[in-house]
Amino acid sequence: MTRGISYIILFMCMLSGVQQAFAQKKEIVQFSGVITATGTEIEVPYVTIINSSFGDQLFIANHEGYFTFVAHKGDLIKFSSIGYKPFEITIPNVSGDKYSVSVEMESLVEELPIVTVGPPLPWASVEEFTAAFLSLGEGTDELLNARRNLSPEALAALSNILPRRAEEIGSFNNRMNDVQMYNRGMRQNATTPFLNPFAWGQLINQIKRGDFSRQRLKY
Repeated sequence: MTRGISYIILFMCMLSGVQQAFAQKKEIVQFSGVITATGTEIEVPYVTIINSSFGDQLFIANHEGYFTFVAHKGDLIKFSSIGYKPFEITIPNVSGDKYSVSVEMESLVEELPIVTVGPPLPWASVEEFTAAFLSLGEGTDELLNARRNLSPEALAALSNILPRRAEEIGSFNNRMNDVQMYNRGMRQNATTPFLNPFAWGQLINQIKRGDFSRQRLKY
């Protein structure tokens, strides 16, 4: 009985050693690739990549959909991303220590039901609504009040009562300052002979008549 138990223990140890030797014989490969959307050349960024055959080792593709990491031949690699169907690939027993693929992920398209907000309006356009509004009867109090408040007389009365805005006051003051500066400049030009156009006209006429020449002859 003891000898049988010993044989079983020996067999289990031999089996474990064979499994370890087989595991050690798995060849390492540099697994690389680019992930794009199906039927396009648009890269799918930041895809989650899991090596489920090697302790669920986690990798992330970069912003251009490119990835590269060390795996084993025969490992099952899973790809997942929000808005795309999950994708799986098994690294084949290729020759060499590098394996590159082009992964295409299919996007998920979900059709949402049509949502109608409120009952449909009887007017097909803004013009039809305006025409219907203006054709309302005179007996409507709201319509009468609106027309009365928007009449030219009512607007003119409101303009005399309502206070002015700061922008209007500032604009009026600026215009008044410009007018005062212009008038002040005109008065200065009138008192300064060199800036007075009438004085220049008189000087030109005196030169044409020869008044200055006659004065010289007198002296």
